[in-house]
Amino acid sequence: MVSLTRMKLLRLLLLAAMLALLLFISSLWLPQGGVRDCGGSWQPCLKFYRQTPLLVPEEGAEAPPLIPECPGQSFQARRLLRYLKSSLENADDVLLEPYLQSWDQLLKFMESLGTMVGFFSHKVKEKVVLIRELSLKRSLEAHGKRGPPDSSGLQIGAELKDGVVDFSRRTDSGCRTLLRLHRSLLWLKLMLEGLAEGPDADGRYRTPGELSRAAYMVALAPHHPWVLRQAAEFVFLALPDRRYFLQLVCVRSQREAAPVLHAIINALALVHKQTQRILVEHDMLELP
Repeated sequence: MVSLTRMKLLRLLLLAAMLALLLFISSLWLPQGGVRDCGGSWQPCLKFYRQTPLLVPEEGAEAPPLIPECPGQSFQARRLLRYLKSSLENADDVLLEPYLQSWDQLLKFMESLGTMVGFFSHKVKEKVVLIRELSLKRSLEAHGKRGPPDSSGLQIGAELKDGVVDFSRRTDSGCRTLLRLHRSLLWLKLMLEGLAEGPDADGRYRTPGELSRAAYMVALAPHHPWVLRQAAEFVFLALPDRRYFLQLVCVRSQREAAPVLHAIINALALVHKQTQRILVEHDMLELP
């Protein structure tokens, strides 16, 4: 019994050490601190190819009635869909503020999964804050006062023109930060796609940990060093079961969850596709 307790204690100590190490190393992903002199060129609206968005059935300004407001929790799928749709209201643009509001909801979703998911949410939150600060700085320079972020800006190419983006080293440019959010959005989309799937031939549903790991290997692992990839394994092991995920979108069964999850996945896919186009257009998919 004592030996078993000691083994559990050693595992917990190892886990704490790994988490401390990954937080230290992850602090190197993105320069810290406030907004630096980036030339004032970050624009809170990204220019894209013309595409008429089709997200979910229209219901005025609200999300579809099949997505209920879920009392007693911070994450609201209904609000997430509303913000994702708003980010594509202008067929030529991705409006940054509703895009970031979408991330506010996605962060609440991630944080609802437990403290271990802070491995991902901590860095995502930093990126959202940084882009907001760059946007507010732009607004201050343009209007002489600090106001709400402008949602009707110019092309993302402004940073390229002003030399803010560096293709050979890490910087805290809006473009580089957007790319990191773009990859994380893909991870969440792929994980939700797995949750929306039915059982396999043996009638077994894949666990959220398995789905999250598979999505991570596609979306994020190729861009992470070995130590972070190993530390991520602890996160997958600590994820709650499938029933908890269903509760987050206010449903009681896999059958009820399917239309809700597909609506969210569809919205995420359209935003991801738009962002992918602009990054490809400017050859930004591999910014360091």
